Amino acid sequence: MLYSRYWLTRVIVSAVCATCTPTATADVQTFTDENSGLLSWKAQEPGLSLQLIQLLPDYVRAVYSARGLPRAAVEQMAGYCVFGTIIKNESDQPLSYRVADWRYQTADGESHPVKTKTQWLEEWQNMGIAFRWSLLPDDQTFAPGDWSQGFTTLPLPPGTPVKLHYSWSLKGKTYERTLENLLCAPAKAPGQARPQ
Repeated sequence: MLYSRYWLTRVIVSAVCATCTPTATADVQTFTDENSGLLSWKAQEPGLSLQLIQLLPDYVRAVYSARGLPRAAVEQMAGYCVFGTIIKNESDQPLSYRVADWRYQTADGESHPVKTKTQWLEEWQNMGIAFRWSLLPDDQTFAPGDWSQGFTTLPLPPGTPVKLHYSWSLKGKTYERTLENLLCAPAKAPGQARPQ
């Protein structure tokens, strides 16, 4: 478990540069990676911080190819809108979340459930894949200061605007919020030359 957390930390952190330009909007900050042009968002909520980081399809391909997943599974993952996700309990009490309660909303106003790690693992098992790392755990309860990370996946094409409705529980109360103005990563990094 220690190796997997270390590996995933390196994967997600390497997607974000050390020098980013923040833009504050209410209690959500938007960052632009000065080298790649990719975006990330950090919501600061009562007792919780939630960060979403754009991950390019080629980056997702590299992560899963390096772990030996079959090409069909790699391409399936690369076809999703993938955000590196970091959740942290910044309170002095246990905090919990459940991805099955989260929804994403597309520009047409339709709301859809977020695909959970359990759903991915069932699909992968049917393909003969035993890999478990990289995806955000379905639900967790954190002690104060604890955190988790993994990929959040939405079946949307590159560059799609989307909202994320998320929730968490703290001190017997359930909170619900919406991250507005999210954008799936582009097909290629901004400024990266496209092949002719």
